[in-house]
Amino acid sequence: MVYVQGLGWADQSVGLILTLSGAVLLIILSSSVDGQLCSTRPVHIFNFGDSNSDTGGLAAGLGFSVNPPNGRTFFRSSTGRLSDGRLIIDLLCQSLNVSLLSPYLDSLVGSNFSNGANFAVVGSSTIPKRVPFSLNIQVMQFIHFKAIAAAGSKHWINDEGFRKALYMIDIGQNDLSDSFTKDLSYVQVTERIPSVIEEIKSAVEALYDQGGRNFWIHNTGPLGCLPQKLSLVEKKDLDPYGCLSSYNAAARSFNEALLHLCNAMRSELKDAVIVYVDIYAIKYDLIANSTKYGFSTPLMACCGNGGPPYNFNVRGLCGQPGSHVCDEGSRFVSWDGIHYTEAANTIVASKILSTNYSTPRIPFDFFCCS
Repeated sequence: MVYVQGLGWADQSVGLILTLSGAVLLIILSSSVDGQLCSTRPVHIFNFGDSNSDTGGLAAGLGFSVNPPNGRTFFRSSTGRLSDGRLIIDLLCQSLNVSLLSPYLDSLVGSNFSNGANFAVVGSSTIPKRVPFSLNIQVMQFIHFKAIAAAGSKHWINDEGFRKALYMIDIGQNDLSDSFTKDLSYVQVTERIPSVIEEIKSAVEALYDQGGRNFWIHNTGPLGCLPQKLSLVEKKDLDPYGCLSSYNAAARSFNEALLHLCNAMRSELKDAVIVYVDIYAIKYDLIANSTKYGFSTPLMACCGNGGPPYNFNVRGLCGQPGSHVCDEGSRFVSWDGIHYTEAANTIVASKILSTNYSTPRIPFDFFCCS
């Protein structure tokens, strides 16, 4: 059953916009800044994070079923990703002309760790520590992965590969979300931010001690613009674009602290390259200027239950009985109320690759073409 209707008379003009933006992204994804693919040396990427970059870790680690229509747009079947298609990390990998990252816990036939591994798992946070699959645990898993490679039992990556690899961190959203879920006040939520930042610092330092020198760190997006949050909060303090002001303010406070951390670590770890990426600015622009990008209902989930304005209901989550999905090809920012559609991820990835949102403005392919 399809709940959401198409875009009607606006389809042709919107289609032109999306065709042009897609063409630009294809150009960016198919070549580096200097116009050459990353062929100077092998590219190794290790990613740590939550559902925003989980390429199948939840399914591999816990056997959790991620049902269709997840994966329908690009993969044509569910791959454990919470999206209709590719995630941002998939698109970034493709920009380097390398294969998509396999989940660290995936031992099934076809798993390939020759270009790195993905430790991200749905629901992960930084605190509490030492619980599956906190950032602390993900780093410990990496150290185990590296030890196996060093022992020679697996010929995935050598010492130089680990040293020159890119270490990506995309986490923190669940720390903020869980705090609000526990009915903590805005002040109480922000008081927990230093503890989250300290865990990210500890993770970077642990990876640095393991030889890592290249770090790519995403801040968190506008939490208050997620249909899930908007549907669950009774007393809504909305901004001009319909997002929860307090939730977004907490996200900005977290991002400010994360930027300060990155600047400080850049001074402390003299031989490390640490790039901070402002995902919040990219995603909020996508909401605030949705029509410019071809999206008509930026605060409504494509796949869910409940109808307008948010189409999110915990009793009809995407892929579960009672859920409905929009027509394939419809233009939505949100896929399931929490995660983005491939169409939205494609725009976010293109803006990341532009370097306009990076501090310092180092291109993503710098780590394989330098």
